[in-house]
Amino acid sequence: MTLHDVPEASVSERLAKWLSTVVPAELPHDTVQTARKLFVDVAGLCLAAREADYVAATLAAVDRGGVCTALGHGAGFDAFGAALVNGTAAHGEDYDDTFEGGPVHSGAVVIPAVLAACEREGLGGDRLLAGIAVGVELMCRLALVAPKAIHKAGFHPTATLGALAAAGGVAAALRLDAAQTASALGIAGSMSAGIIEYLADGSWTKRMHAGWAAQSGIRAALMARGGFVGPRTVLEGTHGFFKAFAPSRDPDFVPLFDQLGTRWVMETIAFKPYACGTMTQPFIDCAVALAARGIAAEDVAEMVCSVGEGTVHRLWEPLALKRRPPTAYAAKFSTPYCVAVGFLRGRAGLAEFTDAMIADPAILSLAGKVRYEVDPDDEYPRNFTGFIRVRLKDGAVEEARQPHMRGGAHAPLTAGEIERKFLDNAAFGGWSSDRGQHLLDAAAGLFEPDGLNAMRKVCA
Repeated sequence: MTLHDVPEASVSERLAKWLSTVVPAELPHDTVQTARKLFVDVAGLCLAAREADYVAATLAAVDRGGVCTALGHGAGFDAFGAALVNGTAAHGEDYDDTFEGGPVHSGAVVIPAVLAACEREGLGGDRLLAGIAVGVELMCRLALVAPKAIHKAGFHPTATLGALAAAGGVAAALRLDAAQTASALGIAGSMSAGIIEYLADGSWTKRMHAGWAAQSGIRAALMARGGFVGPRTVLEGTHGFFKAFAPSRDPDFVPLFDQLGTRWVMETIAFKPYACGTMTQPFIDCAVALAARGIAAEDVAEMVCSVGEGTVHRLWEPLALKRRPPTAYAAKFSTPYCVAVGFLRGRAGLAEFTDAMIADPAILSLAGKVRYEVDPDDEYPRNFTGFIRVRLKDGAVEEARQPHMRGGAHAPLTAGEIERKFLDNAAFGGWSSDRGQHLLDAAAGLFEPDGLNAMRKVCA
């Protein structure tokens, strides 16, 4: 082979070079703190869902007898089962973190994958930190390569991109070399999956997407460590990832590498204040603000929401179905329902998405008055905004605007608010306040060498 025959490094090989050289002790302070907040948020969500029917069904599909922890159920699972259960529980109520440039839910994928891999291998908290940080960063940056195109093709970005990100995070935690890491990404490309047909009837498959991606990432990294070889052009190839999952636009890999390793976009991750779909959150804020002005629901003639075109097929159509969601889970992806519940209840937590609540006549009546108009200048997906114009029966008009997602980069939740959310979720799942506080205390030292052992003791 001559010098001219040496192939240029592929996209995954360039990523692998970075993934295989990250040093936990050199991570920026804000990156470490974001990783810690993500763990706290994910742990609380796992606890909140610990007795849910979809978690019980998932538990029935995994094997016991390993050393890994399913949060809320203790240790005793193999790595793949623990990752599947934790990812499914963390994403199950759609109350988990989001990345506004995507959107993707990285914590529910990467943390279950890296946690299980570290427990399986007996690794310390520093390796957990490395895997979480780079896996989440990778997932957020991958979401910028072809915005909106994965959803447009009928796939769920958290599921498809998640397998790649989990593989990268686990590879970093295991300290695979660059060649092994590139193969892990290549293998994960064939494990990526996740269609969005759950939107048709409010069924459960979206809930498992994060867990499936998490366990796939572990499997891909372990196979690569064992010598299995994946395609080096998995991302940009003629038959590669973005050709398959985002065919409507050409991938732009510039955001993937822009200041990679020096600017951590994962620090801008948004933590949700409401237990529902990401793009509905600013509209709930608008609804709460309108109700606070003293507007009565019975005086409302219609509520018109200005929306980004890319959100319509998931959150608005078919409109008749969205106004009367068939299940509590479907209600989380119905902007009419979320607007109505926010207006009438002043909140949209776990208690607002139940079978009883979606049958409430007052909520359904108001949801039936909510419609949308596409705003061609809407900033989605770069920024999530909300605008509602209310026309009252007497002809008066009221408006409310939310210029960004509360909990995101422009208005982040404080560490205290995230901890409060964790304790509320833990209590919802049946944990005492003392036990919840013990896990919070353990999370403060999670990334120390013995941090995982302290966490396991609390969860036992």
